[in-house]
Amino acid sequence: MRKIILGLASSLDGYIEGPNGEIDWCFTDQDYGMKEFLSHVDTSIMGRKTYELTQTLGGNSFPNLQEYVFSKSLKSVKEPALLVDGDLKTEIDKIKSSPGKDIWLFGGAEFTTSLMNLGFVNEIWLSVHPVVLGGGKSIFIDLKNRANLNLTDTKTYPTGLVSLTYHIRH
Repeated sequence: MRKIILGLASSLDGYIEGPNGEIDWCFTDQDYGMKEFLSHVDTSIMGRKTYELTQTLGGNSFPNLQEYVFSKSLKSVKEPALLVDGDLKTEIDKIKSSPGKDIWLFGGAEFTTSLMNLGFVNEIWLSVHPVVLGGGKSIFIDLKNRANLNLTDTKTYPTGLVSLTYHIRH
């Protein structure tokens, strides 16, 4: 069965956005392992807020991925993305059991927490940026259970960014 991999950028103090929703602190000067990561996934899943943010940044940045946008309030999304508004557990089960490579959980915090609480996330690939934001949106909001992790890979870049990959023990 396909794995769901939470892949995102974080500040050193655990925020995925600054206090005003800013993401300008994320390094974009090089690949930071993204090309290798994308070779292992063919699908991305995200919540409404992340989808809307990607639209303000120019839309689908990863045209080789099938995008699924989970939302109860959106009425449509731009093709080739697919809008999913059914039962979260049922819909994720369908995607995970369909043929293909692994699945990139692209965000956001509320959607990620829902999938963590349902036990769907298998791995976390975190790019920790050398910045302390002091506030903003946390990676996880209201987790119901502790997640025990096994560190499976680390990469350190000259910029100070550290890439950490964890397997979640269920």
